[in-house]
Amino acid sequence: MTKAIKNLRDHLAEIHDLARAASVLGWDQQTYMPRGGAESRADQLSTLARLTHSKFTSSKTRRLLDQAAAETAPLPADHDDRRLVEIVRMDLDRETKLPGSFVARWSRDASLSTEAWREARQADSFRSYRPHLKKMVGYALKAAEYYGYEDHPYDALLFDYEAGMKTAEVKAAFDVLRPAQVELVRKLAERPEPRTDFLRRHYPAGAQGEFGMKIAKAFGYDTNRGRLDVAPHPFATKFGRNDVRITTRYDENFLPSSLFAIMHETGHALYEQNVSPGLDRTPLSRGCSSIFHESQSRLWENVVGRSRHFWERHFGDLRDTFPEQLSDVSVDDFYRGVNQVKPSLIRVEADEVTYNLHIMLRFEIELGLIEGKVEVKDLPELWRTKMEEYLGVTPSDDKDGVMQDIHWSGGSIGYFPTYALGNVMGAQIYETVMSRRPETRGELARGEYTGLLGWLKENLYTHGRKFMPRDLAMKLNGKPLDPKPYLRYLTSKFGEIYGI
Repeated sequence: MTKAIKNLRDHLAEIHDLARAASVLGWDQQTYMPRGGAESRADQLSTLARLTHSKFTSSKTRRLLDQAAAETAPLPADHDDRRLVEIVRMDLDRETKLPGSFVARWSRDASLSTEAWREARQADSFRSYRPHLKKMVGYALKAAEYYGYEDHPYDALLFDYEAGMKTAEVKAAFDVLRPAQVELVRKLAERPEPRTDFLRRHYPAGAQGEFGMKIAKAFGYDTNRGRLDVAPHPFATKFGRNDVRITTRYDENFLPSSLFAIMHETGHALYEQNVSPGLDRTPLSRGCSSIFHESQSRLWENVVGRSRHFWERHFGDLRDTFPEQLSDVSVDDFYRGVNQVKPSLIRVEADEVTYNLHIMLRFEIELGLIEGKVEVKDLPELWRTKMEEYLGVTPSDDKDGVMQDIHWSGGSIGYFPTYALGNVMGAQIYETVMSRRPETRGELARGEYTGLLGWLKENLYTHGRKFMPRDLAMKLNGKPLDPKPYLRYLTSKFGEIYGI
């Protein structure tokens, strides 16, 4: 390692540590912080955001970057140090467009907004949450203005989650997915529904967590470098590759809620635990993008965790955990039950066929907010209208309607499309694995996950954020994001389950 690269890495490591300290405070806010700590926590996070931004956008960063660039220019295009310089320059050019005072205010208000969302959701009071949400939309609009854009202001926000992707590309992908998924929902609705009564029996939370963690560890989650906690909205977070934590929420009268949330967050955690150690404490030491991250959470949760071979292997263990609740349930009953296709109110509990429709609804609302065509005060009614239009169901309250997700409360506008496109990428990656490593299918049927995990480690996880998303898609699959494998997956799986 040259002196210039070492100096740059040392500088970036300090910035990384500040950001991870903020992550610890954010995790605590969602898990253990007493409600009275909201104001103090907002101040702490604001200070860390200001310091992190100031240190990263300083003249020292640019000077060290220029020195390192001169030394890395002769290196191969995919060398870690050359990619570090190129990605950091991209980040620096973007972050210097945001004033430090704006970043600090945004961080503080986002923290307060998240607490307001938590309390308002519990009380089913959109009115009390509305001013906070309006402020978050204002921050997003101002950020888009600072960043600048060529085609659409939403492009500037989408960049934070999927660098290089345009709003028009999201629309184009959804235009392919929407009619195919709506038609599949229509066909499945004409078929007899699977039995699901057993999913709503009483399942003690402690036993749910124990079984879920057995599966997480079977997938490859290293609990010496991670842990499970409870949060209002499940998430995974990383303080370093050796401290990657997951959360879930329990409903003792609906087993799938925590079970598949744990699998989902484990997918995120597997990615983060297996980034190359050589990228530690740099901006490259995390997943490539939200689409790639969601591809892994959805792959492990759905493609693996909701598959027939998975439950043929693990249903016996689940029935041993809940012998009374599942005494009259067969493995086929359970497999079909957890794959029931039925329009529902809650995104995180939606089946695979209707899930993307939840995302398209949110994407359209976000576009309306950013384009100035939708006002925050009108969101509850607009939400109900779109739920009826897309899914044929209408929430009776705002708690399970417009306030069900945490994202907008923290200012994360631009994130939602990556969930649906993560489904697409996950199926595309799985198809690639099956074609290049066909023995994986038999291993999964035997409950062996090291082969799949090993391939993903070598070809995806280890690279962290080293490549731009579009380049990584080509490197991994030999083609850009493509909805066709996902539609093939849905049609094949649910055609077999429902007999169409």
